[in-house]
Amino acid sequence: MKKIYFILSFALMTAFAGCKKYIDVNYDPNRPIDVKESLMLPPIQMLISQNINASGDANLSVVLQQYLQVMALNQVAPNFGTYQMFSVDMDGDWNNVYVRTLNNLNILSTKATSNGNSKYAAISKILSAYTLGYATDAWGDLPYSQAFKGTTTPTPVYDTQQQIYVQIQRLLDESISDIDRNTGLAPGADDLMYLGNMAKWKKLAYTLKARYYMHLTKAPGTTAAAQAQLALTALANGMQDNSDDCKIAFSGAAGAENPWQQNFLPGTTFVLANTFVDNFKLRNDPRLSKMIKPAVQTGLYTGRQIGLEEIGSLESYSIPAEFYASASASNYLVNYTEAAFLKAEATFILSGANAAQPFYTEGVQRHMDKVGVSTTDANNYLAARGTLNASNALRLIIEEKFISNFLNSENYTDWRRTGFPALTRVKNALSEIPRRVLYPNSEITSNPQPQQRAKIVDRLWWDNN
Repeated sequence: MKKIYFILSFALMTAFAGCKKYIDVNYDPNRPIDVKESLMLPPIQMLISQNINASGDANLSVVLQQYLQVMALNQVAPNFGTYQMFSVDMDGDWNNVYVRTLNNLNILSTKATSNGNSKYAAISKILSAYTLGYATDAWGDLPYSQAFKGTTTPTPVYDTQQQIYVQIQRLLDESISDIDRNTGLAPGADDLMYLGNMAKWKKLAYTLKARYYMHLTKAPGTTAAAQAQLALTALANGMQDNSDDCKIAFSGAAGAENPWQQNFLPGTTFVLANTFVDNFKLRNDPRLSKMIKPAVQTGLYTGRQIGLEEIGSLESYSIPAEFYASASASNYLVNYTEAAFLKAEATFILSGANAAQPFYTEGVQRHMDKVGVSTTDANNYLAARGTLNASNALRLIIEEKFISNFLNSENYTDWRRTGFPALTRVKNALSEIPRRVLYPNSEITSNPQPQQRAKIVDRLWWDNN
């Protein structure tokens, strides 16, 4: 399958390919000893888009979409969709998270701080928090406080997930302070996400703070009310509309295709799962044609059942429509609608369903706007869904958040902590629906830790639903 990989070392090599001196035994132009922050940032951001948000040369993001019954492999069981996993399956993802992303972000943060470039330092910390959150919500305990020390600490002890969550909030708080400090060089076109708009980066930081507060509504030693209040306080400074979405745009030219388009190329055999597609039809959701393509062979919206013992025709199944999965589609990392649904959930916890209704409605309407649904159709859909009440509010909020966060790994965390959308284990399942993924074989071999004995059905620290 064709993939796009942007590796930092490649970017640095190409940026410094020229040299004024042809003979210099002390300087190798292909191994620069100092690189500007503006040259480091874009390949790191692209790594996150390609390999964290969309799996790239690894598996994790697409595995989570199979657990959520959004994606299905057109292959016979057993496979990832029926919960078959080996530790080696996670080697590439661990490498993407630690070697290629967090390590380079740590270098960028250190360099930017040393140079007094507080805006670059802020961005590096926000992206570190995002990547660290992605990783801990997949694996649980992780190396962090002892990580990135090179040969001095080759076998870092794992921090607990509770400690990792503290580090996430610390990184986000420091990023906000760095933005307010407003010193040094300012990013521009080298910032592929916000083009140097630090006001939007600040909104993203506050929105991520709210996300990680709400993850802990059922965690040991916390209360839902306290976490909801922390989230609402953060969201007062968070994303305000769809223009605040954190995304990377793609031109669609050769070598510059959206990674989700690549994930659904025929060679992968990935299609949409019937659970996901059928729910659009059951709800008479006007986003069906905006988000899902009809099958080429039949013209019908048809997902594949996970766990089947035979292979079907790829052209008899649906894949995502152009908005999310054309070659020139944007890759969405964090959406404003997530902020709206977080506000709805937190308000429901503190003040009840009636108070949460406006924020829930806002989330649905703004996602309808984004994918191109008319106001009339959006209002008719909302009316058919009904108003929030004590018994349905959490379900409706998370179901709609799930749709607006299409292909986002955040949905896996929401399912674990709330039980919505309601899922049952698939045909020919090898276990109950997984609550985590395995630690990678490469890490087990090089840095054995007791946590690595965890099974995919074991729960994370915060997972008390």
